[in-house]
Amino acid sequence: MYSVKDRVVLVTGANRGIGKSIVEEFLRAGARKIYAAARNLESLNALTAAHGERIVPLRIDLNDPDSITSAAQTATDVEVVVNNAGIAKVANALASNAVAALQEEMEVNVYGLMRMAQAFAPVLKANGGGAFAQLNSVASMKNFADFATYSASKAAAYSITQALRDTLQAQGTRVVSVHPGPIATDMASGLGIGEIAEPAELVPQAIIAALEADDFHAFPDTMAKQVGAVYRDFASNIVEANLMEG
Repeated sequence: MYSVKDRVVLVTGANRGIGKSIVEEFLRAGARKIYAAARNLESLNALTAAHGERIVPLRIDLNDPDSITSAAQTATDVEVVVNNAGIAKVANALASNAVAALQEEMEVNVYGLMRMAQAFAPVLKANGGGAFAQLNSVASMKNFADFATYSASKAAAYSITQALRDTLQAQGTRVVSVHPGPIATDMASGLGIGEIAEPAELVPQAIIAALEADDFHAFPDTMAKQVGAVYRDFASNIVEANLMEG
């Protein structure tokens, strides 16, 4: 069982929505210190005012490799990384902006994930292994046509997360792939799915539960749990299995 109690945590996209909820729920669970990361440090003022010294503001832009490298050099005591930040565009596969949308989403949602893992894997190793949680989506498993490019970028991110699980096992780092359905955030409202969205705190609660149970997948909300129930056998027999053993 891995607990976040007394841990030093880093959360990207911490200034609002799911990221802010992760920070608050992890603090309630006893996290000792949280590096709250965002592109704009001023957007973290409310968190710092509410929680004082337990919050350390940190600039990370997943589209800016230098900001990630610099953050890893600053946050050398991190034990848990939650890579929550991401972007979503509304574009079906035939839209005139589809290629541009996917390029932008891949840059942040996939290459940003890889940059975070490359920068912080050595930090986690130095601090005993720890944990790395990646916010993917049910859209990583099922493409939603109106959000085709976002779904494709999250499918790629999920694939990389699977690779990270296998690669980081050797250094004792737990990896959690988080697959929310519609969650009540500004992003959900912008995508037009606010009416069916569920509370953001379900996501950090699912991450904490997955860490405690040593689960790779976390399915926080009603839609996610429906997907997870059907996906469970495939996940255990294929995704989480070592097929190279023969």
